[in-house]
Formats: sequence, C-alpha cells, structure tokens
Amino acid sequence: MRKKIVAGNWKMNKNFEEAEDLLFDIADILKENRPEDVEILVCPPAIYLELAADIAHENGFDCGAQNMSEHESGAYTGEISAAMVASTGAKYVIIGHSERRTYFGEKDSLLALKVTQALKHNLTPIYCCGEVLAEREAEKHFEVVGEQVKNALFHLTAEEFEKVVVAYEPVWAIGTGRTASPAQAQEMHAFIRKVLSDKFGVAQADQTTILYGGSCNAANARELFANPDVDGGLIGGASLKAEDFVKIAGSF
Repeated sequence: MRKKIVAGNWKMNKNFEEAEDLLFDIADILKENRPEDVEILVCPPAIYLELAADIAHENGFDCGAQNMSEHESGAYTGEISAAMVASTGAKYVIIGHSERRTYFGEKDSLLALKVTQALKHNLTPIYCCGEVLAEREAEKHFEVVGEQVKNALFHLTAEEFEKVVVAYEPVWAIGTGRTASPAQAQEMHAFIRKVLSDKFGVAQADQTTILYGGSCNAANARELFANPDVDGGLIGGASLKAEDFVKIAGSF
C-alpha cells in the first residue's frame, strides 16, 4: 500500500515566534484529531528546521527542508547542504519546486544532482514537476512533465528510487486560486506513474507516492485525494493555518 503524505510548504513566511506558534498549534490539533494512516510533515524556512524537527518528532509528525545545495560542502556562501539539513533532524527535502525553477533558474540537470545528494544523506526527496499554462494550452504538458521526471530521476537505481516521492504541481495553479480539476490531476498522476513504470517496473511505480500541489486546500482536498493515483498533497498557503492543514490531512 502506498504511503499517503500531506506536506506543508511554508515558503518564505513566518518569523521565529510565528513559526513556533504554528508548530505548536498543529501539534495541539493533532492530539485531539489525528488522521489515520497519513504521514504529515511541514517544510518551514531552513532557519527553523531544528525547531520544527524537535516539536514535530515529539508530537508525531515530521519536517523537511524547502531546498538544499547540490554540493557536499565548501565555499558556497548562503547555501545549505544535505548533511546540514539531515543534522537538524529533518527527514525530507523539496527539490525542484516551480518557484526554484522560475526565480532561480534551476534546471533538471541540477535537480538530478540535488536528488543524489539528498539520498546520500538519507533524506527523502520530494521531487516536483509540472507544466506552465502555455505548455498545457499547447498540449505539451505530458511531454514537459515526462522529460522533467526522466531528466532528474532516471539516473537512479531502482533501489535508490524507492526512497523518492514525486509531486505534480501544475505551475498555472500555484498561488493563483486555480486548481487542476480532479480529472486533470488524476490524468497526470496516472501518466507519471506510467513513465516511472516503464523505467523502474510496475511494482515500484505502484509503490511510489505521487502528491498533488497547486492550490490544494481544505475545500477541495477530499475530491482531489479521492483519485486512485493521487496520494496526498504538497500544500502551500493552506499549510500556514493549522486547522486547515490538519483538515487537509484528514481528507482521505
């Protein structure tokens, strides 16, 4: 049975006090209303990772980083290595989020290096892929997403790939209020699983968790998660409100 995951990407939000309050709010709600068979994790700004790991692990959820360097260590001012992320107690790392691709020019070749670094340090990569609006309107969305998956993940062995989570995030639906319809989400998730199956085999593809990201919220999560190939969500804005976030996690 595939693992169900709901991950909150806080992006560049919350000061230290606000971050601490949100973490404890999530913990308090989970004490009273914990969704069954769902792994819940938060991905706060990197400077809060140790705080998040401590609170999360004491309260039955988990945490991850929003990004990390492709380099092991060295003279890379401002960067954060996989080893540093792992040393905080974080267990996951988001790689290839569309905002990193758009604003920081990250390419698939770079993301492949990051995936390898994450796995080297026992972090679970949440690898993001997705098309922009022009690519969907040109009916190139399958081609684009297929190439993103192949370029960043197909260098892995089957054993390495077992540890990877994939997140489909239609770029046109991120932070816009627009959401892929449940049918659109299922169609792309099934396509991604077929691409993975062709490379790593049916059994492994069937065990791979594929998350949906793109304006998923407490109102639409249940309908999205009802799809057979949608295994959870990578949640943006709605993860900044504890009640909404936990409600999403309970939407299976």
